Amino acid sequence: MDAFAAAGRHARLVPARSGFDPPPAEALVFLAVPDDAVAAMASSLGTAALPAGIAVAHVSGALGLDALDALRAGHDVGSFHPLQSFPAPRSPVAFRGATVAVDASTPALLKDLTALARAIGAKPVHVDGGQRALYHAAAVFASNYVVAVVAEGMRVLRAAGWEEADAATALIPLVEGVVASLREQGPTKALTGPIRRGDAATVTRHIKALRRVGGRPKPEALYRMLGEAALEIAREAGLHPAAARSVQRALTGKTAATRRRSRA
Repeated sequence: MDAFAAAGRHARLVPARSGFDPPPAEALVFLAVPDDAVAAMASSLGTAALPAGIAVAHVSGALGLDALDALRAGHDVGSFHPLQSFPAPRSPVAFRGATVAVDASTPALLKDLTALARAIGAKPVHVDGGQRALYHAAAVFASNYVVAVVAEGMRVLRAAGWEEADAATALIPLVEGVVASLREQGPTKALTGPIRRGDAATVTRHIKALRRVGGRPKPEALYRMLGEAALEIAREAGLHPAAARSVQRALTGKTAATRRRSRA
């Protein structure tokens, strides 16, 4: 709401639990509710006799316009999803440079949503219903799963005897540096570390150490899985095929398995 106001757009927040007071005609209503409540809210609004000229948009990244089918008969419908993380309220500057996925049932509403994204300093991108699931899954990889991986790194450091605050102090600047490298160079050039160097011995030492860390998910399994993804990037970056094969064997444990069978 603050971002819209800062862009000179009149906006007001209406909590869903307080009931819905229809806005004047030509207004744009945003349904800022959980994904599984969007269709029900649209149905509720569909029986509220909205004035003609009111458009309705949801802010879900995963849902298409079909979630608003209950309103299509008399209203333009759309979606407006900022590709940004909001675990708590943030200032309007959080939108600057961010992507906003927009879609609409009419060219006129698509134009309005596109203009609104630009007004708050964001970059509008048309993402239709057929792209939504993959678009949102990509966002989960780049946001939610980054949090999960950093939390796992902190858990591994705690297993080594570190305090949680010290683990965060050590790892977060590393993450910030990686993000800066990604922005400047892209993933292929930003990748560093033992897999990029083809250091299979270090990878093996990591896996052996991670076996001693308890809890779920098992950090050894997560290390192996993410290592496979990193290895593909390392190959694209020019890792020598022989080194790549050594790292692959270290990640999959095939060398150790072969040795056990030979001793048997």
